[in-house]
Parts: sequence; C-alpha cells; structure tokens
Amino acid sequence: MPRWTIGVEIELLAPPGRSRRDLAERVAALHGGRAERIFHPQAEPSLVPGVPVFETLTLGFAVADAAGAPVARFVDDLTLRNDLAAKAPPQPGWYRIAADDARFARLLARHCDPEAALETVLDGALPVFGGAVELKEGGIRRLSDAEGATIALAAPLPGERERPCEIITPPIAADHARALEALLAPARDLGFGLPDEGAVHLHFDGRALQDAATLQTLLRILAEHGPELRRICRTNPRCRRLGPHGRELLEAAFADDFAALPWPEAAARLIEAGAMKYCDFNVLNLLTGRPEKTTFEVRILPPTLDAAAIVAQAGLFEGLIRGAVERRTAQA
Repeated sequence: MPRWTIGVEIELLAPPGRSRRDLAERVAALHGGRAERIFHPQAEPSLVPGVPVFETLTLGFAVADAAGAPVARFVDDLTLRNDLAAKAPPQPGWYRIAADDARFARLLARHCDPEAALETVLDGALPVFGGAVELKEGGIRRLSDAEGATIALAAPLPGERERPCEIITPPIAADHARALEALLAPARDLGFGLPDEGAVHLHFDGRALQDAATLQTLLRILAEHGPELRRICRTNPRCRRLGPHGRELLEAAFADDFAALPWPEAAARLIEAGAMKYCDFNVLNLLTGRPEKTTFEVRILPPTLDAAAIVAQAGLFEGLIRGAVERRTAQA
C-alpha cells in the first residue's frame, strides 16, 4: 500500500450513448455532492497554416462531496481518438472553444460561463475584448475584438468527443485503493471501458525530489531501467506522447557538477536542456516552480478499471523514489 501522496489520472471511455457527465453525476450522487460543469484546457494540433496548435476549452465536470471537498474531475483527453466515430454528429449541449493563443484561452476560461449554452458562452468575454459575437456556418460562434480580429471560436462538438473521460483525482495521501475504487466501481457499473490509446498517470508529490543529487539518482535509475519498467508495467504501445528523456537532458543531469548545484540552478539547467511533459517520466513540474503542482509524473502505466492494479504499480515507483531520496540522505 503506497504511503506517498499521489494524484492519479485514469483514462476511460464511456459506452455509446453515454458521456463523462453520466459518470460525474453518478459519483456526485454517491458522495451526496454535486457535479459542476467546468472548462478543461487542452492544446490540439492545428491544420491552419501558420497556427501550430489551437488552445481549446472543452467541457468537463468537477465533483465535490457533501462538505464541498473535491472528489475528482472528469474531462476530455484529445489523445483518445481511435474508438470514436469521427463523423458522428454533435450531441446537444456539447461544444468547445478554440483560440490560437494560450493567453486568450486563459482569459476566456476566466470570463466565460461553462454552464452557458453554445449560443451565449462567448458573451462573457465581450467586456474583455470588445468587438462582437457573430454566428457563422455550422452553428459556430466567432468572437472578434474591436478591430475585427478573431479572438476565439465556439463550435458544436462532433465525433463522440463527449465519450472520452479522464478521471483526475486530487492528491491522495492515504487509503489509495479505497479512494480509487470509489471512482472506478461506478465507471464499471455504467459500462465504461478502456480506450485503445489509454493510460494511467501517477503524480507523486515531488518536493523531496527538488534536490539536484536526488533527482540525478532517480533519473539514472529510470534511464538504465526504462525498458524493463515498460515491460513490467505492460505499457500500452498505442499510447501517444511517450518516450525516453532526450539525450541533451540526460547529459545535463549526469554532468559531473550537477549533483552539487543549488536547486534553482539545477532546475534551470534541465529546462534549458529541453525538459518536457510528454515523455515516459515527466519531471517538468518539479522544475517550473509552481507550488500547486510540484509533482513527478509516471506516464507509462496501461489503462485499467482495477484499483488494486494501480495501487500495486504505484508501490513499485514509490520504492524507486524512496531509494533515490534515502541514498541522498545517507550521503548527507
């Protein structure tokens, strides 16, 4: 049983005719709480020349218990595509907002109401950007600024995009199996399944790893045993956005002087060397200085509806983390 504080992300797929909203509402009912509609930000590759990605806001649901404590969020994951009927028509009430600038997307998320209908959702941003909201072909709403430049589009959501469901837990400090089973049992009851490209991600509290020598030890373990860990965990070969750390990052981390660096300097060196989120073991959250998300993320676990399997694999990686921390303590 893990003793570490861990946040868990579990990628699932609602059966045809259901959505992530159904699971959120079932979990809310079981906790005597409520499911609140939210915007979930994601970056999506763009087909528009000169615009590499669209910053999107999709509809998710945040569940709180009767006392108002967070239980989990239930959101879309744009990497889950293989199981969906791409040409399926939009379902009533489902839409997304797209912008070509992450700063615009953050402002839209702050000023637009996720409970609003597609027809009015962009109205909340008019005081910020000025301009107007226009109706375009296909039911799309276009928000422009006072000079007529496009700020964002709100569009119906086709292609069964209501079915992907990533469960995101708050940090779990104890009784991990019970907390996960309280989310996965309703998912099984509703017929949720495993997406073809799915995964489970573990976010370990990373404060103990914000030390150059400790992180160097952990990165060395992961670099040497990465293929074996993938085999043990049965990593999904169809899961997107995985892979080993880049050569430049490992060279920076294994440099002779790295272990003695003060943490801010060590973190800056790894960021400069290309630390990134989308790899087997994400250390970027340790480096960026955001106290609300100081985590080490394991991304190679396969999708599952079995809480015990997740807990067992969490125990494996907790052991590796503890080994790195304890080695540093012994050296000190």
